[in-house]
Amino acid sequence: MERPYRLVTRLDPPSSTAGPRPPYRRFVARSQDGDRTVLLTAPLPGADPASFRAEAETAQRLAVPWTLPVTEISGVGGATAGADDTWYISPYVPALPLPVALAVHGAPLPEETVRAIGAALAETLAALHAQGVTHAGVTPAAVLLTADGPRLTCFGAARTTDQVEPDAAPERATGGLPRPPGDVHGLGTVLAYAATGHTVPERDELPPALRPTVTACLTREPAHRPAAAALLAALAPPTPHETVLGSASSLLTPGWLPARVVAALARQSAALLSADLHSADAATGRLSDAAAGRPSHAAAGRPSDASASRPSRAAAGQPPFDASAGRPSDATPAPPGRPAEHHGNGN
Repeated sequence: MERPYRLVTRLDPPSSTAGPRPPYRRFVARSQDGDRTVLLTAPLPGADPASFRAEAETAQRLAVPWTLPVTEISGVGGATAGADDTWYISPYVPALPLPVALAVHGAPLPEETVRAIGAALAETLAALHAQGVTHAGVTPAAVLLTADGPRLTCFGAARTTDQVEPDAAPERATGGLPRPPGDVHGLGTVLAYAATGHTVPERDELPPALRPTVTACLTREPAHRPAAAALLAALAPPTPHETVLGSASSLLTPGWLPARVVAALARQSAALLSADLHSADAATGRLSDAAAGRPSHAAAGRPSDASASRPSRAAAGQPPFDASAGRPSDATPAPPGRPAEHHGNGN
């Protein structure tokens, strides 16, 4: 049975790259008919496929801001299923994982960018917690940056595996189940990483204006951490003209992202378009061959995208482009700062 999607490139850096490990594997993929480009998310090796699928089904029913909706799940509605073929689909938008954005920027992100990220994620968590739902997947690598704001992905990741990440909330290390205070601790880790380049900073390394908020999120005692709604009010306070709680949208104005990150998003989009054109050219060539009665490359036993002068990136075992690097490349530099902490085995 033909799979409904083919992978175009990975979204996350290779497992050998220093930095926070993504809770799930994420790829840019395309439908077999070429009409749709999507973000395909799959579990890490060792995760329980049934739990992964259950978390995806829960995420599909949620409607909260600053996330990517789940539109299709393997094994649901006739889609293929199996331990080695477990995934879900979200709409594709040009996006960089937070660790890649720091590498592209070449430094920790500006304070205004960190504040906007924090406000958006706090708004997401406040909406989830109001419904009695814990995200259980808030980590730096779960955050994607897009032109119009961050997106929190990897819903339920901590509930799909027995492995506890080194940067998880302290109560998780002692066997505690994911709860809203753990989400808040995860948000503190995201803010610390975005502002300093590592997840366990010294207090003095944090920007003074963000220091109280981040420190409160990372408090060891869960009951002493602030609620997500309080964090939203602290990070995006209402203006004098607002009559309701402030929204992260007020911080996501033009220029909220550094110029290098914006350029990397544009390069990713252009590279994907180039891959589309390459595929279209190859398909046109096959149709022309057929119309002229000539054998196609496939009929001759050659890859349809092979070149007579040099092998394609795909023929060389590389993706057409590497979204995880923010540019057409297979290398992602680690962000500057202290040596990276250990983040477990790679994906």
